[in-house]
Amino acid sequence: MLPKQRQDRIVRELRADGAGGVKVLAAKLGVSEATIRRDLEQLHAEGRLTRVYGGALPVDGDEPFADVAAVHAEEKDRIARRAAELVCDGESVLLDIGTTALRVAQHLHGRSLTVVTSNLAVLEELQSDEQIELIVLGGFVRRTYRSLVGYLTEESLRQIHVDWLFLGTSGVRPDGRVMDSTMIEVPVKRAMIRAADRVVLLADRTKFPGHGVARVCEPGELSMVVTEPEADESTRAQLTEAGVEVVLA
Repeated sequence: MLPKQRQDRIVRELRADGAGGVKVLAAKLGVSEATIRRDLEQLHAEGRLTRVYGGALPVDGDEPFADVAAVHAEEKDRIARRAAELVCDGESVLLDIGTTALRVAQHLHGRSLTVVTSNLAVLEELQSDEQIELIVLGGFVRRTYRSLVGYLTEESLRQIHVDWLFLGTSGVRPDGRVMDSTMIEVPVKRAMIRAADRVVLLADRTKFPGHGVARVCEPGELSMVVTEPEADESTRAQLTEAGVEVVLA
């Protein structure tokens, strides 16, 4: 892998995970920690990330959504397909922001369902599907991640109740707590949890453990987690102990 390709990959990984440690990035990219440190210093100097002790944080660009969608695409699609299989015709589904939620929407085409979302990419995906009753939450447009946030979004969620919520995350802590690195999205996620009968977390193996500075929910607030067989076993065990069903895609 050329240095430019490796550095682009680092930026995509940070945008997908919310943060990245030197050791984790070195393992993912198959290079030395010294190489990663040099890359992070260069990317920080170019303004493409923020260097912090032990790793780096992402910097929002004009359109990070497409970059995030390209990271772990096959794994996300397997998780999304398995999640879509949980839903029965006639039910209502709330889709969180993020690229995995978009992939769930792609697997719902042609179904007799009600879909509620603050995800503008989901709106674009489903708006022409006449089988789906599509409800879009109001709010402030966060262009960099194609989502709606803020008081109006939270107020809209207080007026509805759905059968299923498919929730995204920046990371799951070893004790099962669900975290997120985008502070502005966290109140919306919490409102979504309150609006759903069943809360399903969608998280690929890189989210075990993942990163995040804000707590979204405790493990006991989840009904189910859909992940990969390679996800950390001890964290999966903590989730199971908390009464969460863990489904491996």
